[in-house]
Amino acid sequence: MTGYAASSCEIATDSGVFACQWEIRSVNGRGLDLRFRLPDWLEGLEPALRKRLPEVIKRGHVTTSLRVTRREHSEETASESPDHSAVHGLNGQALDAALALLRKIETHAAAHHLTLQPVSAADILAMRGVIDSGPDLSAAAPLVAALLDHATPLIADFDANRAAEGAAMAQVIDRQVITIAALVHEARAAASERRMDQHIALKSALQRLQETAPHVEAGRFEQELALIAVKTDVTEELDRLEAHIAAARLLLAAKQPNGRKLDFLMQEFNREANTLCSKSQNPKLTRIGLDLKTVIDQMREQIQNLE
Repeated sequence: MTGYAASSCEIATDSGVFACQWEIRSVNGRGLDLRFRLPDWLEGLEPALRKRLPEVIKRGHVTTSLRVTRREHSEETASESPDHSAVHGLNGQALDAALALLRKIETHAAAHHLTLQPVSAADILAMRGVIDSGPDLSAAAPLVAALLDHATPLIADFDANRAAEGAAMAQVIDRQVITIAALVHEARAAASERRMDQHIALKSALQRLQETAPHVEAGRFEQELALIAVKTDVTEELDRLEAHIAAARLLLAAKQPNGRKLDFLMQEFNREANTLCSKSQNPKLTRIGLDLKTVIDQMREQIQNLE
């Protein structure tokens, strides 16, 4: 189900003041797919959100984004800059590895009578891993705790947004169920009218068969025509459609996520409508069956967006 919520907050910690912008958005999906775009230095934030979100969301592709910047204050102005809670220093192991690699290169070059340019300290510092710039996790911990507090009303707003859309969608689906019920009622009347016409047609066919094949027993003809009548009877299909209508209304009225159950029910609706069309042998009944398939397909598309 689609949903959206966003919020901003400002959090003061011992390490400074941080400006945060949250956003949660979702689109429909068969299962629950949680995706996060969070600062990687905020350790523990993603696992906590992965635990909280499934408590209110059961289905859909959900993306949670967070942007955090640290505010630098002076006496006259307050400027915004990217987070500076990182610490910088030399990575001893990486430095030893870099120096060993340089010595190996110089030795190999000398063996081939090659002279290399002197390597400066700046060149060594530019080598990958020599400068250790990692986040100050001790400063991040209180910020993560505050962010989780701010995430609580954000998730509630997101859930409320989805609930409002779901309620509007349920009204649309309920009207489609009413349309299906009316078509099934119309199909029963058409099937009843067809029964009389079919009886006359079968009786006429029996007379013609007896005239063209008098050596065949009349009982055999009657058996074959009875089988035709049974195969074209749509009473069971209409009964099952009415049962599906009742089930759909119960699921729509339930105060819990039933998107998957309704999705499966749509398959059953469609199966009965297809069988109705294949058995109809009557223009009016065929038209009703096609109308049923159209409404069922529209209803299925709406249900794909429900949780």
